[in-house]
Amino acid sequence: MTVTTLPTPAVLIDQHRVSRNIARLAQATAAAGLRLRPHTKTHKSPVVARWQLAAGAVGICCAKLSEAEVFADAGISDIRIPYPLHPAVADRLLALARRTHVSFIVDHLDVARGWSRVLSEAGMTVDVLVKIDVGFHRCGIAPATDTAVPFITAVAQLPGLRLVGLLSHAGQAYHAASEADLRTMAEEEAATLRALQAACAAQGVALPELSAGATPTARFSVSQPGLTEYRAGNYVYLDRTQVGLGAGTLDDCALTVLARVVSAPAPDRVVLDAGSKTLSSDGARGFTPGTGYGVVLRHRPDAHGAHVEQLADPSLTLERLSEEHATVRVTGNQALVPGDLVRIVPNHSCVVSNLVDQAWLVDPHHSVTALPIAARGCLT
Repeated sequence: MTVTTLPTPAVLIDQHRVSRNIARLAQATAAAGLRLRPHTKTHKSPVVARWQLAAGAVGICCAKLSEAEVFADAGISDIRIPYPLHPAVADRLLALARRTHVSFIVDHLDVARGWSRVLSEAGMTVDVLVKIDVGFHRCGIAPATDTAVPFITAVAQLPGLRLVGLLSHAGQAYHAASEADLRTMAEEEAATLRALQAACAAQGVALPELSAGATPTARFSVSQPGLTEYRAGNYVYLDRTQVGLGAGTLDDCALTVLARVVSAPAPDRVVLDAGSKTLSSDGARGFTPGTGYGVVLRHRPDAHGAHVEQLADPSLTLERLSEEHATVRVTGNQALVPGDLVRIVPNHSCVVSNLVDQAWLVDPHHSVTALPIAARGCLT
């Protein structure tokens, strides 16, 4: 089967680009002496996780417990869940911990105490990290030492929990206005973690792991002193938002959506068969946010003819999505007619992965093989 014979809409994964993206961050973290632990919520595929592990990753991250269960079923032996699990899921967490090495975060003392009781009664000890809010203001404890150090010290004393370090996510990077902003965020994140590590050491609490992670800041974070682990997810595919934040180029984007023109009702308008149920309704972000719901591509061979480069088609704007339709504004002399195929780089590739049962791996000869999205819909 080839790309042109696929039913549309279809999610395509370019094998060359995904391999290049995996290798790039693996090499950067290895050179910096960091352990790489990719976040799998972007691809939700044990197949892709194995590629990342083969490139040197020490383990993986999962967004939810059900996602971790899928990857454990696939034989992944080291899984971190950087999500605030509640003891209400104790039976599942205990079952998971009996068959793979699992760790998770805490950011509330009552929850940590609850886990301590559960694990102690089960005769088990599980690794935990304290989540630190480094500016995104979602999960995590405030980093002020007068409150954070007592919290961390209290967690370190709880039986059943082995406190191994601190963990952060600079999600505010997605709202950065410039390269300088991203660099500052990366520097401040690492400095916050180092300061807390030192303050806790002064109280006799060792925190050997400092884990940070976000794709937009990765190129700056890997050079920060003190960090021991880096977690990134979107780097594996990238998307229009990451291009807008300078984390890659359109030609680095490994995930695209193949769509077909199903209507051409006016010279300035065509309609594609990929709506919000395929592309998601996420807007674009970046230093200069783009309009619309993705970038329609055109392709050209490079100067050596060895690579087909992905470029934006400026004559096509994905200006409106319905559930099953994408309305495209046409400028210039674009001559798309019903039946024509186009490829789209979505604004947010992580959401797109979770919208389909399988993607299609595309080799350099445009042949395709199915890639099941095994952890699709794992939200509990």
